[in-house]
Amino acid sequence: MPFANFKVPEKTLTAQQKEEIVTRTTELYVEIYGERARSNTMVLIEEVADGGWGIGGDVLTLAMLGEASPADAGDA
Repeated sequence: MPFANFKVPEKTLTAQQKEEIVTRTTELYVEIYGERARSNTMVLIEEVADGGWGIGGDVLTLAMLGEASPADAGDA
């Protein structure tokens, strides 16, 4: 079973963006493995709490990254 796991900062994606990730990832696996992969492809989007991740030994936050939060607009 093809499997993709996306870890993203919490509240940075709208429901529509998550749907697009699932759809496009599934289509990519179908391109690679053929149509038989469609019904067995699992895509998991995990939202990591603000401050719950880091790079290079530094904890990152949305404020540090200067990220807007599309999900706060009520689309999620």
